[in-house]
Amino acid sequence: MENETLRFLLGETRLKGSEEITELTVKEALEKGYVKVDWQAFFMVLAKKFMASLGVPPEKQRFIEKLDWEKAHYAVQSFDQEVYLDRWGWTEVSGHAYRTDYDLKQHMKFSRVDMRIFKPAEKPIEREEVKITPIPAKIGPAFKKDAAKIMELLSKVDVKELERSFSTKGFYMLEGFKILPEHVEIMRRKVVERGKRFIPHVVEPSFGSDRLFYVALEYAYQLKENRVVLRFPRDIAPVQVGVYPLVSRDGLPEKAMEVHRMLLNEGFYSEYDESGSIGRRYARADEIGVPLGITVDYQTLEDGTVTIRDRDSWSQVRNKIEALPELLHRYFRYKLDFEDLGEPVET
Repeated sequence: MENETLRFLLGETRLKGSEEITELTVKEALEKGYVKVDWQAFFMVLAKKFMASLGVPPEKQRFIEKLDWEKAHYAVQSFDQEVYLDRWGWTEVSGHAYRTDYDLKQHMKFSRVDMRIFKPAEKPIEREEVKITPIPAKIGPAFKKDAAKIMELLSKVDVKELERSFSTKGFYMLEGFKILPEHVEIMRRKVVERGKRFIPHVVEPSFGSDRLFYVALEYAYQLKENRVVLRFPRDIAPVQVGVYPLVSRDGLPEKAMEVHRMLLNEGFYSEYDESGSIGRRYARADEIGVPLGITVDYQTLEDGTVTIRDRDSWSQVRNKIEALPELLHRYFRYKLDFEDLGEPVET
């Protein structure tokens, strides 16, 4: 993903009163520190691609960096993903917050459940562990009522500083108390580390479904030859296929209904329509965003083939009924283009 480009409206740019866009690759954004962590950039790229899949081109998207007083207290960095809408201008559709380890730390604090994870090291690391151990038998008589306080303070002392003071002065001053070498034992041992435990950081991408629904509608709404065409991406179209008999007689409706039921059994969202002329039915289907129209005509009764019409181009191809399930499954998974569904039909 390092070569994917993102369009930023950076905080430093906003502070100057400008809306100039800075376009950078993911690699550049990370190297320059505009995005703090790679996982943040990863989800921002996914968000960009997701909006593109709903029909929003890259030039109609941007990520606006939130200023210090705009972002949540737990976030080191936040971006809002905005898309341009004809009706409302630049509109937020998702938020991307780098929350560090705040969430899991809070969970650990109140649930007392260890949320750390263990990351194995590539190879074991050997190190020396040095620990200060107070000697109660010496500290008690020397400091009496302050002994407990002294032992607590010693647990927080820097070992190197303590040893340096013992070496140069023969004692260590600890908040007004004179600590002698006889009061403590400095223990050393070899430790082999096979990894480390740490609290994972959280990157939070969040979307609002209502805004996404409107975005999909606005970018799908098109006019072609003064006719409304709702160009939903094929994988979110509410109705995938319309099935039509060319005319409502001569056995064509019965054959069309047979095709319709077959497609329903194959798991497709299919709609049957035999009301009005075939042209009017195509127009109705275009208005509600049906990607494909399958028409049963007189040739169907002769050779078992049907025409398949594309909503966006109005082109048609022809193929056998028995081939439809496999072809359509692959088409709606973006494994095939419309031209791959059959032989072209002259219209």
